[in-house]
Amino acid sequence: MAFRAERFTRPRLRGVHLAVFHFGDASAPPLVLLHGAGANARWWDHLAPRLARSFHVVALDFRGHGRSDFPEELLPGAFRDDLEALLEHLGAPDAALVGHSLGAHVALGHAASCPGTRALVLVDPTRGASASRKRATRLALSLRPSYASREEALERFQFLPGPAHVDEALRRSIAEHSVAPQPDGRFGFRFDPRWFGVPDRDRPDPRAVRAPVLLLRGAESPLLTAAGAAELAREIPGARLVEIPGAGHHAQLEQPAACLEAIEPFLLACHEAEAPRATLAP
Repeated sequence: MAFRAERFTRPRLRGVHLAVFHFGDASAPPLVLLHGAGANARWWDHLAPRLARSFHVVALDFRGHGRSDFPEELLPGAFRDDLEALLEHLGAPDAALVGHSLGAHVALGHAASCPGTRALVLVDPTRGASASRKRATRLALSLRPSYASREEALERFQFLPGPAHVDEALRRSIAEHSVAPQPDGRFGFRFDPRWFGVPDRDRPDPRAVRAPVLLLRGAESPLLTAAGAAELAREIPGARLVEIPGAGHHAQLEQPAACLEAIEPFLLACHEAEAPRATLAP
């Protein structure tokens, strides 16, 4: 499926321009996809066309990632600013949100403060992982590896934390959109590791979320433990927890069909439940 790439800014972004990728009919209900730390919007390319059958799918590159700007100033809550600026740009404050890892935390924070959010899908947000596991992940993402050639960078590209059992064709496709030339002539990846670990503007209260919530956990995830997922699901009113067998932290990459089987009917049901209310609104 063809998509439309766009860069935009809003006053709240203070000069930062963000990249987004649109799939499907712009008049359809909006659905925003939010990637994890060190990733980018193109990590959703394999799922977006299916979701775009029913929704206007918009995948965002957070600042410091992908094709968005890489500002020098590190601002707490900046990723939430990015999401809210996108919703302003779309004129869709109630858009449904799907977020993975970091993107799930950003989406959760937004939904906790914006009760109009239509639906929320959280894919493997971190909860319950050991301190040593979190330190190892932070360290791995904070490195700035570079390679002599683009081909070497593509071959060395991997998903963190590993091991991630991702189809090689999908891994290669994502790598193609994640490798970039560096000023010294070598090749690295399209994210600024300084942004990893920059805190949100506040600690969201899951109990404040009013949207329907689907929480997906990779059954082998080292970052969202079974106990952590159960705890988070209890904290979010009415949240539904689904485990994806055969998947780790990157469930939407390792088991994309199983994730779609959970996500698509959930989003469609949320939209259908909202439709009568929207029709009757003055």
